[in-house]
Amino acid sequence: MRPLWLLASLLALSQALPFEQKGFWDFTLDDGLLMMNDEEASGADTTSGVPDLDSLTPTFSAMCPFGCHCHLRVVQCSDLGLKSVPKEISPDTTLLDLQNNDITELRKDDFKGLQHLYALVLVNNKISKIHEKAFSPLRKLQKLYISKNNLVEIPPNLPGSLVELRIHDNRIRKVPKGVFSGLRNMNCIEMGGNPLENSGFEPGAFDGLKLNYLRISESKLTGIPKDLPETLNELHLDHNKIQAIELEDLLRYSKLYRLGLGHNQIRMIENGSLSFLPTLRELHLDNNKLSRVPAGLPDLKLLQVVYLHSNNITKVGVNDFCPVGFGVKRAYYNGISLFNNPVPYWEVQPATFRCVTDRLAIQFGNYKK
Repeated sequence: MRPLWLLASLLALSQALPFEQKGFWDFTLDDGLLMMNDEEASGADTTSGVPDLDSLTPTFSAMCPFGCHCHLRVVQCSDLGLKSVPKEISPDTTLLDLQNNDITELRKDDFKGLQHLYALVLVNNKISKIHEKAFSPLRKLQKLYISKNNLVEIPPNLPGSLVELRIHDNRIRKVPKGVFSGLRNMNCIEMGGNPLENSGFEPGAFDGLKLNYLRISESKLTGIPKDLPETLNELHLDHNKIQAIELEDLLRYSKLYRLGLGHNQIRMIENGSLSFLPTLRELHLDNNKLSRVPAGLPDLKLLQVVYLHSNNITKVGVNDFCPVGFGVKRAYYNGISLFNNPVPYWEVQPATFRCVTDRLAIQFGNYKK
């Protein structure tokens, strides 16, 4: 009787030991947890982040694919050279990590029985084909990370429970109307690194979505898309080929907190175009071709951070950043970057930065012809 008691005690202890999910958690630290920080800054619901392992009860299932690590409903099968989704995955699995393998296709029954799956990681495989019913069993899936594959289209019939989709660094050229139909819970899409042009978005492609966060960076956009969800708090369009911001380009994005337009070819921002962003807190316009500080910044009462470094700005006026009179601006600047511009800084009047919290918040100098 005593040996049986000892064996039971050892088994209980082994289940209680912490387990390091290095492959998966390294990925979420680089991508997922950063996104959580972005969501916090943008007012998005942070409860949709990585699940709290403390809330997951241990599973005593003996099912675990060969070569994988299985614990606390987490199945880690990364970096194994797998050609397909493994079998014998426990039906109570909550998190399945299949990144860094050689999977080329997702078949109809690959995820059969995984109705409790919360997060699916397929990053850095060779997936080019997905069966239209591959995701049908995943009725509780909230996180789908399928970046760095060979997809040429958005996967069809995504689970209606999906909250976050990361599909960057694929070969997607078109986003058709209806591809996101029924995804009422979706609040984050990362689709940068695809060869998307403005014409690749069909009218109504984002109909029904209530996104907080959207990134379409490192693509082939020449202008700001005009048909994105009006619920957006964050929009990142950096590393594209955008040349100008015209008057009505930002008309429907009045809820934006953060706008990223760095590393484009922007020469002109039409007067009044920024007035449609009354809640904007952070504006990235670095590494463009602007010759002046954009008009309208003093009217953005909540704006706190402006990146304007590495442009062609030659002059900074005394009222370019701050409104005339006190009490107008509701939040002072805590970051203005102007370095690597041909500005004669000794000519800039100190009063120019009267609504900045600290001198250290202003970055000047280091211009190279």
